[in-house]
Amino acid sequence: MYHVVTGAGPVGWTVATRLADRGGRVLLLTRSGSGPDHPAIERRRVDVSVPGALDDALDGAASVFHCTHGSAYSAAAWRRELPGTEAAVLAAAGRAGAVVVFPESLYAYGPVDGPITESTPRTATIGKPGVRAELLRARERSATPTVSVAASDFFGPRVLTAHGGERMVSAVLAGRTVRVMGSPDVPHSFTYVPDLAAAMIAAADDRALWNTVLHAPTGPAVTQRQMVQAVADAAGIADPGIGVLPGWALRTLGRVHGPTRELAEMLYQFERPFVMDSTHSERQLGLTPTPLPEAMATTVAWWRKRLATPVAVGSGGGQN
Repeated sequence: MYHVVTGAGPVGWTVATRLADRGGRVLLLTRSGSGPDHPAIERRRVDVSVPGALDDALDGAASVFHCTHGSAYSAAAWRRELPGTEAAVLAAAGRAGAVVVFPESLYAYGPVDGPITESTPRTATIGKPGVRAELLRARERSATPTVSVAASDFFGPRVLTAHGGERMVSAVLAGRTVRVMGSPDVPHSFTYVPDLAAAMIAAADDRALWNTVLHAPTGPAVTQRQMVQAVADAAGIADPGIGVLPGWALRTLGRVHGPTRELAEMLYQFERPFVMDSTHSERQLGLTPTPLPEAMATTVAWWRKRLATPVAVGSGGGQN
């Protein structure tokens, strides 16, 4: 028995490394053959979106951690690419008798009032949130066992294109002003990627958790201003600069600029409290979130190494 991981972005990379470090054999599938250099990890070039391409790779696999995402951050790209890819992965895993574990976002819940729990209805119908809700419903209908582990906005090693990624951490380290979306002073949940990876692995190991949606262990919500300060504290930097990209400006520019429009669609997560509650899943998984100062110290250390030797430290995104 062994484990298959698709994608070598921050989640796939971390999941594969953790599985290998605990003594498992891991097959990591990407389009480019990228991924961690580890004696227990075999990297193979496979396009997982092609029906049938996974059958040989999954023969004998106990679990599949499907960590790829769309080629662009847009509802159109997601709707064009993700349902077919997930259907191919679920079909191949079903033939192999493997469970499929998905990292998931909170998009499917849509705008909500109050903390988001595992029982909050996932009722989004339009745009990117609507696509995520449709994917979750397709997993529920699948005969292949699945687990979806939802996380809020990522931070941590190898997290680049995220609100808690390069626009925040590298800016603080360089002494630049961090410009946040929406309000810098409303609470917002951030999930540390290693905590998400740990939850995905624990869920795969426990059949009682299959065919459920869980929340990755996530610490108490902080404001974006507090998150910037946590980066500065970990880095030993005083008085980090923080500015705001106002919602009205993003929405106005989004009328003529597609990528900005995709960002503006999610402004509701940053203009009012967006709080994830993971306490129920933490009890089920037997896990707790890494304290923010510890998580941020590890994150800043990775970023400093990356900025000092950018070629030597891999990152990755999508399926690669």
